[in-house]
Amino acid sequence: MGVGQTLLHGIVPFPPMEAELVRELPEDDGWQYEPKWDGFRGVLENAGGELALWSRKERPLLRYFPELRPLGELLPPRSALDGEIVIARDGALDFDAMQMRLHPAESRIRRLSGEIPAEYVVFDVLVWNGKAVWQEPLEERRTRVEALSGFRVSPATRSLDDARGWLDRFEALGLDGVVAKRLASPYLPGSRDGMAKVKEHKSADCVVIGFRWKGDRSAVATLLLGLFRDDGGLDYVGSAAVAARSQADVARRVLPLVDEASDRRFSEPNRWGTGELEEVGVRPELVVEVRYDKVQGHRFRHGTKLLRWREDKDPRDCTWRELRPPRDPDAAGVEELFDG
Repeated sequence: MGVGQTLLHGIVPFPPMEAELVRELPEDDGWQYEPKWDGFRGVLENAGGELALWSRKERPLLRYFPELRPLGELLPPRSALDGEIVIARDGALDFDAMQMRLHPAESRIRRLSGEIPAEYVVFDVLVWNGKAVWQEPLEERRTRVEALSGFRVSPATRSLDDARGWLDRFEALGLDGVVAKRLASPYLPGSRDGMAKVKEHKSADCVVIGFRWKGDRSAVATLLLGLFRDDGGLDYVGSAAVAARSQADVARRVLPLVDEASDRRFSEPNRWGTGELEEVGVRPELVVEVRYDKVQGHRFRHGTKLLRWREDKDPRDCTWRELRPPRDPDAAGVEELFDG
């Protein structure tokens, strides 16, 4: 059954409201700030005792997260919530564990749901006992969110200082930034009006282990990046596009280091759909600093931005500690968010 024919027969606003990416959090008094959770967005609805959980792309998700079914007992009939499905491990959000759930084998889903259960974090009320409360301003909807019993409720603040503090304090917890929402705005399905997000970008020093030519071999299109493991081996971790103004400088640095004997391939598809670009390995003698947003598994989740060359740094010092620094066992975890 598609979302257009949900159990609540069209009274649930869909698709979910989105956020516009901005550089700075809005500063006037008309905003509420919330953590940006790094999980799967989900609209949870109950129509007469039958629970459903829909992704933003109209995919039914409850099959992959059966441990969330008891929430149906807390949600009145003809009611719907907007929120995020997350998994926390060792005090931090674990997006890789979320990805593992999207598996066709029911036995594996059942095992994982017991070993690393997910939670549903609520940040909006859309429909309640058949009433379309999504048409109310956020300020009134937030009162309903805070009145929910038995649900994990996303914290919220009207203090810009508190919101900026989240960006600083909870980076290590796997959060994806901070969201700002207009207090006077109704819920606007599919719209980015009245909602903004700020994502903190981080930087890392990586070894250049290869590059991709442009299709006609006229210039270097992309640098391929690596980090050293504890055993001395190199892992490929992602790529950084080369801007046109930097191509001559990049070529001058990397071409003398081409490793003709290398047959290594970097197992990352060309996301632009213009055919595979020729890959060339280089001797791991150059270090670059790149800006990134998230790490997923053993890769940067998205492409990185080349910031500068680090001629002062030994490539052997570029290890996985760049992306996974040791976490203080006494540091606060995700639970602190819910404790205020």
